[in-house]
Amino acid sequence: MTVSGFVAVDGSRLVGGDGSPLVLRGLGLGGWMNMENFITGYPSTESLQRKALRRVLGDEAYERFFDSFLTSFFTDDDAAHLASLGLNSLRVPFNYRHFEDDDRPFELKESGFRRLDTVVDACARHGIYTILDLHALPGAQNQHWHSDNPTHYAQFWNHRHFQDRVVHLWEALADRYKTNPWVAGYNPVNEPGDATGEVVGPFYQRLEAAIRAVDPHHVLFLDGNRYSTEFHMFGDPLPNTVYTAHDYALPGFVDGGPYPGESRGQYVDRAYVEKTFLARTEFMRNTGTPIWIGEFGPVYTGDPARDEQRYRLLEDQLTLYREHGASWALWTYKDIGLQGLTYARADSPYLRRIAPVLKKKARLGVDAWGSVDDGVRSVLDPIDELFEKEFPDYAPFPWGRKRWVDVLVRHILLAEPMAGDFARCFEGVTPDEAAELGASFAFAACDRREPLADLLARYAS
Repeated sequence: MTVSGFVAVDGSRLVGGDGSPLVLRGLGLGGWMNMENFITGYPSTESLQRKALRRVLGDEAYERFFDSFLTSFFTDDDAAHLASLGLNSLRVPFNYRHFEDDDRPFELKESGFRRLDTVVDACARHGIYTILDLHALPGAQNQHWHSDNPTHYAQFWNHRHFQDRVVHLWEALADRYKTNPWVAGYNPVNEPGDATGEVVGPFYQRLEAAIRAVDPHHVLFLDGNRYSTEFHMFGDPLPNTVYTAHDYALPGFVDGGPYPGESRGQYVDRAYVEKTFLARTEFMRNTGTPIWIGEFGPVYTGDPARDEQRYRLLEDQLTLYREHGASWALWTYKDIGLQGLTYARADSPYLRRIAPVLKKKARLGVDAWGSVDDGVRSVLDPIDELFEKEFPDYAPFPWGRKRWVDVLVRHILLAEPMAGDFARCFEGVTPDEAAELGASFAFAACDRREPLADLLARYAS
């Protein structure tokens, strides 16, 4: 039996509160308390989007929009839908800004905890475990937009101040949920990008000690470095801890090729997908700890033939996870149509309003996850040629030269001014209209990706 009915680590597996084996099968709630540009359609970062919208909407309409959005995005209806498919878990990402303001560090806001409670409680009512995921940390823990990072550097690892604030926040989160058995555990740092690889291990040890002093029972889900793909720096596993791999496959990216077939110069078939999975989970298998795939999943194209190949890829991954007894959380539950199990309808008030910006974003390739660079090759080709000539050995962390150029040119330089384009779509919107726009993400207002639902239901049992 586990302590007080909590989910726990038992050797290489998880067990439920009654001590029986437990495999967590579910999704991630991306785009809710941590917004991402490709998920809800804005350019650049969440903070830049919010600043631009407040300037155009004014305080009242701004507050009405985000209150409606956050209230509607996940409710009992959504939890019931997950339960109807047989899914038993939901990873819940959140941005630290819901809990703390940068100009008032260490002063925690009750409103953020209350907002998080709504999803934890809705899931519990439907028999669904939640995993709490700090997805954006002060100073930014990785180099990309999904940590609400306005730059290409992860300053979190360089400043003790940022680290102290995260420890303080997790002490408060642990205190709030320490008696809640429907919280399966805490995922304290999403996709760390510690370029040196020297800080993340000691920080995890410090964070584990702080959390355990408040809450000795909940499982910790610790992401590997380099965006949850590397674990060699961690040494012996910490007690009651799951080490978390993310397992995105090349043919599932927006620029991915056929499956099986060639993507980014690599031939990918089921054998290659398995090889990648085994490499990413080697640490867990060597240490005899549970496997949890915290993120994976393809981007859908709207082309039936290509999407059928992506369902085949996803099925091969789910089969591998079943064979290895791995828990998993598919990315992501709800969006505007790229990956979500549910998604806002194309004729919704929100998507009709932002349609011009979506077209411009696609044309300029500003979203890393949702667009390709075909429209800006005339800009990128000369830069790539220059770097090949002048800096042929330049390979910055985490993904090398080409991806670094993409971040700087597409995802920052071109994306930042587009925040103004996005905000101008909301000019003249009244507070009541703003609330209606936010409600475009309510379950009843969304469509469902039925082939994906059917596939998940088959693997949820």
